[in-house]
Amino acid sequence: MRFIWRAAALAAMTALLWSAHAQQPVRIGSTLALTGPLGSAGNIQKVAIEVYIDDLNSRGGLLGRKVEWVLKDDQSRPDLARTLYEQLATVDKVDLLMGPYGTASILSAMGVAQRYGKILIHNSFGTPRLAKYDMQFSASGGAGDPENVWPNLVFDAVATAPKPPKTVAIVTTKFPSAHSIALGAREVAKKRGLTEVLFLEYEFGNRDFGAIAARVKDAKPDFVFAGALGLDGVLLLDAMKKIDYQPPMHFYTFPAPGPMLKLPEAKNALALTTFEEHPPHTGNPQATQFIQGFRERAAKASLPSTSVDLLSTIAYASWQVLEAAVSGARSLDDKALAQWLRQSQVDTVMGRLSWQGTPEGPPNFVMGKDIYKVKQLQDGKWLVVWPKEFAAPGAKLIGP
Repeated sequence: MRFIWRAAALAAMTALLWSAHAQQPVRIGSTLALTGPLGSAGNIQKVAIEVYIDDLNSRGGLLGRKVEWVLKDDQSRPDLARTLYEQLATVDKVDLLMGPYGTASILSAMGVAQRYGKILIHNSFGTPRLAKYDMQFSASGGAGDPENVWPNLVFDAVATAPKPPKTVAIVTTKFPSAHSIALGAREVAKKRGLTEVLFLEYEFGNRDFGAIAARVKDAKPDFVFAGALGLDGVLLLDAMKKIDYQPPMHFYTFPAPGPMLKLPEAKNALALTTFEEHPPHTGNPQATQFIQGFRERAAKASLPSTSVDLLSTIAYASWQVLEAAVSGARSLDDKALAQWLRQSQVDTVMGRLSWQGTPEGPPNFVMGKDIYKVKQLQDGKWLVVWPKEFAAPGAKLIGP
């Protein structure tokens, strides 16, 4: 009898411990650039992820457990991101990791994830050839060679202008992804027969664009291709205004959408995107729900713009990928999640993602058709203008 009693007590205790574990939240750790040069982008992503987690928890969380997001500010510094991911993996002992914003910080986080055997889903790594870890997964919607695909996409778009450009000035930050894309633009422009009249590089975090604006004005390009991030484009345009110069056509890789939206000098500016608030992108209930939730929370957070665009969408999509992997694998085990993603496709608010790549390509980047588009700032709104099948109703590229 005593043995039976002890066995029953042990079983009851085990059940209680299991029940208590089941009630504990799934802790997911990451950093974002909430301050520093990339802060304008990081804060947009923070709001988008909060919208997703609220919805996820309202549906029961992951595997029946609520989700707790352990977020730290990496201050746009890759060295700090590395330290903070070490803390998340060792001190905080989170269940899963998610990537930060920005190529350099993601590369730092990737090294930590590899050291501890953790999966890392990220959404803004623009230099795939640097990614060697086979348990990192890009949810950016970009293919494995953005330095070729994205410049070709941009030059395809500007070729539809009433007066296509014949000369180009390329100015770029030295930040890894924007820089490699700008270098790719040099080669693409050359192959297309455009004359490069200027090429300039500047340090990441630069805030004085006076000399750069003067050089661009003197070069008299038909088209300015700016490998610009965050507020770079706003500062460059402001510097151009001070010397009474307006580029005939101009492109900025990943601008801060709100500040540029409100800048008169940004009229007809071009940029990359995966999603904008107009058909055909808004043609499903999930997109409608996302837009409504983001607008409400962005207003409370006093963001410069409450509209859903590239930055918020790739952040939202990355957590859709995580939820799909956990649900599909029915596990929080990192290797099980990675295996499931390699064999699966995930439908996100911006399109379908798949990581069934080729051995010679970078591991676990979206393979097949790249889902990026070109948008233009028209009448105070960002509108997709290229490719045609994704353009806003009645929209086309405005050029000189």
